[in-house]
Amino acid sequence: MSQCDLGLIGLAVMGQNLVLNMAGRGFRVAVHNRTLATAKQFVAGPAAGLPIELGESLADFVLLLKRPRVAMLMVKAGQPVDDTIAALAPLLEPGDMILDCGNSFYADTERRAKELAARGLEFMGVGVSGGEAGALKGPSIMPGGPVSCWVRVKPVLTAIAARVGGEPCVAHIGPGGAGHFVKMVHNGIEYGDMQLIAEVYDLLRAAGLGAREIGELFSDWNNTALASYLVEITARCLLESDPDTGGPLVDVILDAAGQKGTGRWTTLTAVDLGAPVPTITAAVDARSMSARLDLRREATAVLHGPSAGNGDREALKKTAAAALYAARLALYDQGIALLHVASEKFGYGLKIPELAQIWRGGCIIRSALLDLIRAAFDQPTPPAGLLLFPKIAAAMNRDQQALRDAVIACAAAGVGAPALSSALAYYDYYRSVRLPMNLTQAQRDLFGAHTFERTDKGGIFHHQW
Repeated sequence: MSQCDLGLIGLAVMGQNLVLNMAGRGFRVAVHNRTLATAKQFVAGPAAGLPIELGESLADFVLLLKRPRVAMLMVKAGQPVDDTIAALAPLLEPGDMILDCGNSFYADTERRAKELAARGLEFMGVGVSGGEAGALKGPSIMPGGPVSCWVRVKPVLTAIAARVGGEPCVAHIGPGGAGHFVKMVHNGIEYGDMQLIAEVYDLLRAAGLGAREIGELFSDWNNTALASYLVEITARCLLESDPDTGGPLVDVILDAAGQKGTGRWTTLTAVDLGAPVPTITAAVDARSMSARLDLRREATAVLHGPSAGNGDREALKKTAAAALYAARLALYDQGIALLHVASEKFGYGLKIPELAQIWRGGCIIRSALLDLIRAAFDQPTPPAGLLLFPKIAAAMNRDQQALRDAVIACAAAGVGAPALSSALAYYDYYRSVRLPMNLTQAQRDLFGAHTFERTDKGGIFHHQW
């Protein structure tokens, strides 16, 4: 007994692949799962012959771990995490550590860390990105919590992380819930990028292009500045054939997108912190709207759209590519700005170049753009915002007209484009020295005596309207 280097609780696909990753790197791993049959099937199947041991009960699981113990959780966010900790913590001893490697809300991570510290137990919230393949082959890992805890688990997390140019895609993010906060924003950016891609696809479909033709286009784009995992898999999705009909598989997939909450958390947190993320919010709203199938089907028979021709398809392809790139730049600016605000408010000490490095491999938002983002902020005097970095400002100046043209084309074709439109609006507000909120503040002063400042002299004023 007590021979395993660490253990993992939660053997859904992500948990299983993380265990296989760790065992493949030479670590002896104890495993436990709420459904014992799943655990036995895993140990007898994919884990057969590897240094993986099953603890049928939580007590057996704990006995398998070397002291001081390290137990990783890969269970559903929310109450299941609290329930697992409540069952596990009484079996542990002061100095033992729990790593929550699921998509937990950062505020829950902060709370759990305090509760466990009162019992003498260490705790880290660890963001893990990469999906099933990343968990097995090397994910992007974002651990947050005490530096002393990071030092203990660094050898394991470094060994199993993805690598780009020899650099592991893992680093200590910061104290408290920093790891889960960064993972939350990562997922928010993921939501936004996926919605931008979906809208470009929709525009091209409205212009008469078929799924396979658009798939070939995305495949070509993946060899340009748009190169990314999401563009790559978009091409794969669009080029895949349905075994039943022989046509594009995407054409028979129901148009209702699911969500697990991280995009919504990003939006709500951004509102609380006063950091606008309109493109992420648009993506969350679009998924919610997609779920209203009955309403949309009824509305189709009642509400009419525009009558528009297909236009110049070749010109539209070029416009769509440039628009997607410009919108992406605006999206990343939003995410990075939120990270800056949170870092200052919560004392996380986030390093944007380090995050760009972590996200370059293993994770869902890995892209060529991250090298540019890393360069933008890895200098003695980084820009106040991503869009102010000279190379990125030049790209926005070059492609902003294409983004406008794409939004106009969507409106003309009756294609909803909340993410593309929000990215353009964000850019136009960003570059405006004067916004219409002077009128908003005048209204507030008239109906609520909320006062205002003036442009021509200092002080706080109220007018008798």
